[in-house]
Amino acid sequence: MAKARALDKRRKSIRNIRKITRTMELIATARFKKAMDRASAATAYTKRITQIVSDLANAGLEVSHPLLQGREKIENAVLLVLTANRGLCGGYNGSVLRAAYHRLEEMKAAGINTRLEVSGKRGIANFKFRKVHMDESYTKFEDQPRFEDVDKIAQKYLDWYITGKIDRLDVVYTQFISSSRQTSTVETLLPLGSLGTAAAKDEAAKQTGSMYDFLPSAKSILEEVVPASFKVKLFKCFLDAAVSEQIARMVAMKSATENASEMIKSLSMTYNRARQGQITGEIMEIIGGVEALKN
Repeated sequence: MAKARALDKRRKSIRNIRKITRTMELIATARFKKAMDRASAATAYTKRITQIVSDLANAGLEVSHPLLQGREKIENAVLLVLTANRGLCGGYNGSVLRAAYHRLEEMKAAGINTRLEVSGKRGIANFKFRKVHMDESYTKFEDQPRFEDVDKIAQKYLDWYITGKIDRLDVVYTQFISSSRQTSTVETLLPLGSLGTAAAKDEAAKQTGSMYDFLPSAKSILEEVVPASFKVKLFKCFLDAAVSEQIARMVAMKSATENASEMIKSLSMTYNRARQGQITGEIMEIIGGVEALKN
C-alpha cells in the first residue's frame, strides 16, 4: 500500500483536474446553447430553400441552371472535411476523419482527381501525421462560424463548378440531428440537383407542369435562388459541425468529471486505510517502547 502522504498528494491533484474538467463542461454547455440556437434557426430556412431547389431541379422546366446540372463523368472533385480546432471532445474528430478517409479512398479507387481541403487544427494535424497532401486548410472557424467567411469559400466552389474546374463537391462533417444524436456524414453539395430524392423525382415526373409561377422570369429567379441555396447549405454544415463539437466536448468533460469523482472517492478510502495503519503502527511502537522501559 502506498504511503498516506503520496495518496493525499495524488488526491489533491485529481481534485484540481476535476475543477478543470467541470469548468470546461460548463463552458461547453454555454457554447452549445448558443450554437444550437443558431443551428435551429437556420434549419427551417435551409430545408425550405433546399426543397424549392430540389423541386425546380425535378420540375422539367425549359430554363435550367449550371449548378443543377450533373456531369456525365466525374473527373475532378473537392473533398471538404470539417473538424475541430481543439481536442477534448471524445470521438468527435475521430469519427469525421474515418468517414473522410473512407470517402477519399473511394474517390481514388474511382479515378477521381480529388482536391482535399480541411477545416480545423485537429484534422490538419491528422492528415499531416499520415502524410496526406492537403490543398487548402482553414483554422478560422470556431464554435460560432460567420456567414461572411463561409460565403467566400462557397463562392469559390461555385466559380469552380460553373467554369468546369470541378465536377463535384463532397463535405464531411458531423450532422446535428438532436441534442442526443449526432452522426458523421458525407454529403454531396454540388451539383445541387443531387439533393433531390428518388421519391421527389418520381413525383415530379408525374406532374405535367411546374408548381411555381415565376415573376419576372424563371431564369432570373433561378440565378438568385440556386446559388443562395448552396451557400446556405454549406453554412448549415459549418453550424452543425460547431454545435456537434460542443455537445461532444460537454459529454466528454462530464464523463471526465464523474470519473475524477470516483477516483477521489476510491483514493480517499485507500488514504484512510493507509492513515489508520500508520497510526496503529505508531501506537504499537509507543507501547513497545513503554514495555521496554519497564523491563
